[in-house]
Amino acid sequence: MNLKELIFKCRRLIIIVIHLALVICAYMLAFYLRLDFKIDSNSWQAILKTLPILACIKLIILGYFGLYSGLWRYASIDDIWRIIKANVLSTVIFIVSVIFIFSQVVIPRSVFILDGILCFCMMSGIRFFNRIFREAFRPAPKSSQKRAIIVGAGEAGVMVLRESRSNPKASIELVGFIDDDPHKNGLRIQGVMILGSCNDIPAVVNKYGVDEVIIAIPSAKGEVIRRIISHCQIPSVKIRIVPGLQKILNGDLEVKPRDIKPEDLLGRETVNINKEEVQGYLFDKIVLITGAGGSIGSALCRQILNFSPKEVLLFDHNENGVYFLGIEFLTKYPQIKFKTIIGDIRDIGLLKNVFSLYKPQVVFHAAAHKHVPLMEENPVVAVKNNIIGSRNLIYAADHYKVERFIFISSDKAVNPTSVMGITKRIAEMILQTKAKMSKTKFMAVRFGNVLGSDGSVVPLFKKQIEEGGPVTVTHPEVKRYFMSVNEASQLVLQAGSMAKAGEIFILDMGEQIKILDLAKELISLYGLKSEEDIKIKFIGLRPGEKLFEETLLNSEKDKATKADKIYIAQSDYFDPRILRRKIKELEKLVNVMNGPETVRKLREIVAL
Repeated sequence: MNLKELIFKCRRLIIIVIHLALVICAYMLAFYLRLDFKIDSNSWQAILKTLPILACIKLIILGYFGLYSGLWRYASIDDIWRIIKANVLSTVIFIVSVIFIFSQVVIPRSVFILDGILCFCMMSGIRFFNRIFREAFRPAPKSSQKRAIIVGAGEAGVMVLRESRSNPKASIELVGFIDDDPHKNGLRIQGVMILGSCNDIPAVVNKYGVDEVIIAIPSAKGEVIRRIISHCQIPSVKIRIVPGLQKILNGDLEVKPRDIKPEDLLGRETVNINKEEVQGYLFDKIVLITGAGGSIGSALCRQILNFSPKEVLLFDHNENGVYFLGIEFLTKYPQIKFKTIIGDIRDIGLLKNVFSLYKPQVVFHAAAHKHVPLMEENPVVAVKNNIIGSRNLIYAADHYKVERFIFISSDKAVNPTSVMGITKRIAEMILQTKAKMSKTKFMAVRFGNVLGSDGSVVPLFKKQIEEGGPVTVTHPEVKRYFMSVNEASQLVLQAGSMAKAGEIFILDMGEQIKILDLAKELISLYGLKSEEDIKIKFIGLRPGEKLFEETLLNSEKDKATKADKIYIAQSDYFDPRILRRKIKELEKLVNVMNGPETVRKLREIVAL
């Protein structure tokens, strides 16, 4: 055992001895100051009689306030408060002890006050001297370290500053802060100056040779993040971001900055779902997820695992997606029982076999054809999958007495104009019809585009940027609703707990985002400039696409639920008997592959 290990092993004992020495020194010095450095024999006798009990009282009280367990290199205001409380309490107890035990001993009253003040100063001083010494003699930055600025001179920014100083692996040298608060400009935080506002970022980068910009504003909304990024479109400058503090506290992420992700551009608040309500319908249940290999389906699967289901059935016709999801389950969640099912929801025989064999109690239906332009070209396929397949699944859930059925719908079903949107709306109508006569709790959830999903514009834009462009945008004014895949999946689970009889739940998507702005921001994340390094090409709206999406929420009709960001749409009235007859007519057209008549019949049905 070397000296360092021995010191560490005896650390607590050493700290107690140091505090004992400080207590003795403070008490002696208090007498010296009070008596002008001339202590007579009577005073010496008073010191020798009372010092042992003072030492015992203070050591016990200091231990009670946890002052032997703190790391001095991280001394803070909290330590000062604990030292103050410990000294005040111990001084009061000591005075009472002297009155009752040493009533014949004469101690000047000012000694008690001086002793408390000196003891506080010494205990605080030794801690902060240790911290100052360590920071003053910190190793000089290596030449290989990257120079960085922090956007946000708040708590998160200070956390990044501390992390960069205490962790050699961080490999960054912070040259300054950026903050839009004009009152902070020119001030210093732990020796690091606030160099200006976001508008000054290009000038600061050029002046100080900055390599990285770290965004440390976890509570910032998407528009703020996008505005900051717009000022960082500087070649060779990397942009990183500190994740939300809620995720850090939950243990999902570290304090360290990470590369910025597309979902950071949304800047949406952390979703807080009622876990007890979700657990109430998922715990120890057999759960079937269709489209399990897709973006939403796989995210739902991962979220569902947090609520200890009895078994998870992964249903998809995409064998690769389900295969890799199964590998992930085996590696990360070996305790979870699951089954992979490769098949099509249009296959009635397969559905009968799955429902009779595994007896699922909760079904999440995420399987669907979602690409608007492709479904315009292939309306028959859209009907077969999105309507006929969904109908088969809904009927199977009712027949085999599934407890809950959650259908993943789309914002395209709001006043639908595209084939894809119409098929989703008709599937909702079938679900609402069945919900009125079934013991199964059917419900649908509508939301917009999922940022970063397989079918979103983000993977396409990233691929085009990596290939050198151009980035293709349909129209300079086109806007869409977006949310992250994790937020969408969590809100779907929460909505599932509220199902009763055919409700259509709407997820609050916030404000629509301009696709052109999204393309420019993604280009800047690569350290490139739009139009200079990567061209943007407008290709025109594709068949079935709208310039703007319909508003998801109707403020006059839609009702808020007890859950944040979830609303219930007012149900439209339609005749179930006419709907069933029209669906049979539609099915006949689909079976003979009559595309034009299929589209006409779709528009006829949705107008019911």
